[in-house]
Amino acid sequence: MPPLAAFNVPGEAANFLLQTPGIAAPPGHVSHRARFVTRVVPAPISAAILTKNSARLLPEVLAALAWCDEVIVFDTGSTDRTLAIAASFPNVRTGTLTGPFPGFGVARQRMMSLARNDWILSVDSDEIVSPELAEEIASLDLDPRTVYTIPFQNYYRGRHITTCGWSPDRHERLFNRTVTNFCGSEVHERVQTEKLGVVRLRHPIGHFSYHSTGDFLRKMSAYAQLFADQHAGKKRSSPAKAVARSGWAFFKSFVLERGFLQGGDGLVISAYKSQTVFWKYLLLHEANQR
Repeated sequence: MPPLAAFNVPGEAANFLLQTPGIAAPPGHVSHRARFVTRVVPAPISAAILTKNSARLLPEVLAALAWCDEVIVFDTGSTDRTLAIAASFPNVRTGTLTGPFPGFGVARQRMMSLARNDWILSVDSDEIVSPELAEEIASLDLDPRTVYTIPFQNYYRGRHITTCGWSPDRHERLFNRTVTNFCGSEVHERVQTEKLGVVRLRHPIGHFSYHSTGDFLRKMSAYAQLFADQHAGKKRSSPAKAVARSGWAFFKSFVLERGFLQGGDGLVISAYKSQTVFWKYLLLHEANQR
């Protein structure tokens, strides 16, 4: 096993990594440094990451994937140091999207085609694989007709959110591309599991998508437009429906899914979910009118 390597990481990412055994932080820097465990796995695995202006967390995301045979970074239009950071890792290969963004599902399908290996671990540019998950994957006798799902720990402003519908959270992320792949949806794309076995892995990925309320605003706009594009002419909508769905989304998140237990953060997250629903149905209504 290669030696442990230390990396500077944001406080919330370090806290996530330090929760797992075998990871130690240098004295006096517990909230700002963590160690990553590397491991060679029996079957060669290609990790695959879509990026766009992902420099903030990308060094830590890639460092946590040092045990993968290769990592594909497929960039969709970065103007920051994303590609330079990716090029500094020896197991990383990069590709770039040409033409307009086709939606997340098709973009992921194009990304998978660049991999050398058939086993794919799909990771986003704000997701960090825990050392325990790397060890668990290394111990698997991988079955091509099985899709492996991974639990997620979702963070907002450095806080692990355990309500608001953000927990429990689990996604299909490890699969063999000769048997299945992501669907072609523009947003909320998922690995197709029909007629395949599904195995639930135990150890988590840390998801650090929302560092501030500004991240909410940026993602809300992008996801709402993609939803409208995907469903235009196929799904009905109206201003009244947008308001009703928005109100229900807030009630569900803040009350039924106990967002109130997270205090102010739960209120903000529930409001974000409500606003996202409002704008996506309003944009869909306008798209249908056109």
